[in-house]
Amino acid sequence: MMKTMNLAIMGYGNAAQAFTRLLIDKRKVLEAGGFQFLISAVTTGSKGNLEFAKGTDPEIVLTYLKDNGHFRDFPNGSTPKSTLEIIETADYDILVELTPLNIFTGQPAITHIEGAMNRQKHVITANKGPIAWRYQGLKQLAERQGVQFLYETTVMDGTPIFNLVKETLPYCKVLEIKGILNSTTNFILGEMEKGTDYEMIMEEGRKRGFVEADPSLDTEGWDAAAKLTALMNVLMDAQMTPDQITRQGIGDITLSDIKDANNANCSIKLLCHAKRTEEGIWASVMPTRIPKSDIYANIDATSSIISIKTDLMGELSVIEHDPEIEQTGFGIFSDLVTLVQKL
Repeated sequence: MMKTMNLAIMGYGNAAQAFTRLLIDKRKVLEAGGFQFLISAVTTGSKGNLEFAKGTDPEIVLTYLKDNGHFRDFPNGSTPKSTLEIIETADYDILVELTPLNIFTGQPAITHIEGAMNRQKHVITANKGPIAWRYQGLKQLAERQGVQFLYETTVMDGTPIFNLVKETLPYCKVLEIKGILNSTTNFILGEMEKGTDYEMIMEEGRKRGFVEADPSLDTEGWDAAAKLTALMNVLMDAQMTPDQITRQGIGDITLSDIKDANNANCSIKLLCHAKRTEEGIWASVMPTRIPKSDIYANIDATSSIISIKTDLMGELSVIEHDPEIEQTGFGIFSDLVTLVQKL
């Protein structure tokens, strides 16, 4: 018997569109597994909001956006309701929270997730803010309401880091987390090591889509701190927030620093590091010299790496090579598959 599930997608940028394409491309496989997915609501910051009482085909939504660039004139679908009103009133089974990150509060995504859970709706998010700022509270709310809460895409796109620990390392205690987790700073430092002019580096990064108009959240280490906090909260039960991380960005790193490191046969990387100590969990995000013989020194451009050290399995490392938006879309899609398999 086919089970139809309605999705409400909050935020419809590149990641949401990549996710929608997967829903379309994998439709037959999903239906063979007994599930049909329709879109019952979409909200955006500037392109209008949609609501469908009985859900609609994902392809209709994606095609209309591609052809028109907005949803404001969508026939029988556009709505004056706000995002919060849609969360509180729309007919959906799963909230997919993909709104832009507020790295200093996790809002309004936290409120969106709480609103859905209070209606006993399942939640998938790619927004690291709620995991960095209120993971324990959201986890407990999901448990009380009997709903699923999945967030694999919050760190390293679709790379299955949380699932790796949860599903394949039973009874392991995470002792230490280490990683290069911010693509922008890794790209900047790598290009500086090649001797490229800073303004040319930033222009190329913006052209390729991973350097923001204002890159300060990346270069000051806030994005990396939020990702590290999310990892710590889920994998180490840290119950910390990004402002509690010892943090230093790359803004003061000069070409002279890069040359000095190179002369010492080292590269400079923005290293995320968390470790259990007798006093609790120590954590930092810092530019760090790494010997060129170390695998970390060879993580280039927009690639990322994470190492997880446990008491039973020792240290494992996972590398994500030059991800594109398709990997982010897959992370959301994989959470959806995981969710429905648990129902």
